[in-house]
Amino acid sequence: MGKYLIIMIFMILGTIKSRAQNKRPSDFLPQGYLLFEEYYGDLNKDGKQDCVLIIKKIDHDNIVVDRFDKKVDRNRRGIMVLFKKNKGYKIAEVNYDCFSSENEDGGVYFPPELWVEVEKGNLVVHYGHGRYGFWRYIFEFQDSNFKLIGYFSSNNYGPVVNRETSINFLTKEKLIKENINENDDGGDEIFKETLEEIEIEKLLKLSEIKDFDELDMYSY
Repeated sequence: MGKYLIIMIFMILGTIKSRAQNKRPSDFLPQGYLLFEEYYGDLNKDGKQDCVLIIKKIDHDNIVVDRFDKKVDRNRRGIMVLFKKNKGYKIAEVNYDCFSSENEDGGVYFPPELWVEVEKGNLVVHYGHGRYGFWRYIFEFQDSNFKLIGYFSSNNYGPVVNRETSINFLTKEKLIKENINENDDGGDEIFKETLEEIEIEKLLKLSEIKDFDELDMYSY
């Protein structure tokens, strides 16, 4: 009787494990969160399509009336990275509230648009600000964590690029390109380049970022 009981236990455990491995990405949503956006791409260079979930907290206390007398959802957003396995997915990284709401008050400007890209095996957090430019944070999976290895920003005025900043945290270098012809309407962009060394003790982990809005890239 004991032998058959042990066999039944292993069969039950095997069934539970199989179901856990076959979970869909949406099944990994933490309680109290909804799925905001979903992206796919290979992030650990194993040839499988991993999944990135942008999640959003559900808290009715953060449904507020803005200065235009419009009811908006100010709940913050987070990110989950799921690695694709042969049967299902496995959580690789989680940060529950590192992104502000898409309904933040941008003052005289509209709030920047957030999206995620998978580029050359790296996770890219992209902020687009229309005619004013954009900025990007590049993360690479290493030592069981996604770490910030690069940053790029473009400061624009319409189609004209005024300034570009590129930081490589692996080589510890910052490249600044300034358009010295920015005030010439319709003129060609002429860039002055400045390459500087930066000081950094260790790479920043995605899980350690409390608020992307407060990351100071100008301090490097």
